[in-house]
Amino acid sequence: MKTLTIQIPNSADVDDKEAKMSLASKLYERGKLTLGQAAELAGYSKETFMKKLSEYNVSLINYSADELEKDIENARRGSI
Repeated sequence: MKTLTIQIPNSADVDDKEAKMSLASKLYERGKLTLGQAAELAGYSKETFMKKLSEYNVSLINYSADELEKDIENARRGSI
């Protein structure tokens, strides 16, 4: 695991927990981390992390437009 040290200006008024959650949610949103990895990085259980994602405007379901279209098409084929 990598260790990252960053300096955040005091004026940002961000504590360690919020900074970790911000980073974890963004990396999850970009598909760089799994849900479990992101939850661990943020210091939360998966359940708590999933609930908190909405506070960071991150969708729990993380499909690209192409993946979503493929899933919809597959569902249509299966229902015919």
